[in-house]
Amino acid sequence: MKITASKNIGSVFESFDNSDVRLLIEKYPLAWVIAADGDEASQLPLIGVFDDENRLTELIGHFARSNPLNDAFAKRSTARIQFSGPSGYVSPAQAERSNWAPTWNYAHVRIAAEVSVVPEFTAEAVDILIDWMERDRENPWRASNLEERYERLLPMIVGFRARVIDVNATFKLGQDERPETLHAILKNLQDNDLKEWMRRLNRSRLD
Repeated sequence: MKITASKNIGSVFESFDNSDVRLLIEKYPLAWVIAADGDEASQLPLIGVFDDENRLTELIGHFARSNPLNDAFAKRSTARIQFSGPSGYVSPAQAERSNWAPTWNYAHVRIAAEVSVVPEFTAEAVDILIDWMERDRENPWRASNLEERYERLLPMIVGFRARVIDVNATFKLGQDERPETLHAILKNLQDNDLKEWMRRLNRSRLD
């Protein structure tokens, strides 16, 4: 088992940098966490851990002890984790070509991982998530603000670490379009995350 290289070779939509995966996870942290047998799944916010080369090595999260994933991971620790980034419909009118077929652009990261549920890690896992989500606020909220409620709520949840085994992604963001079509789409799209990511994944063609 190994983590994929920083560049995938094959489909133009499956060529990406470690930094592309990192940014998607950081901007869209809500992921589907799916038990190995596929019978149990939950959407959970996850925080990525990255090495010096921006490779994803671990994901940190927590769930309610009553979540069926808790029992599922006690039996088998492997999981599939799926992050979805920006997506949207692209019309032939935006491509300025009446004979061009409409399409749907999207970004998606798929991860295979080994999950370790670690009760003694729960408080730290909660703090890691809160610190990340509150990082840009002038007065960040902290779990200690709950005061006595914190001690009542903490036993109801459990933290986990997901060690990354493999990373795959699809960034279908116009990389196969002719330059004039790509420029027309970018000109006509509203300024939003989809447009930003189309520029990012086509940056070498737009410079």
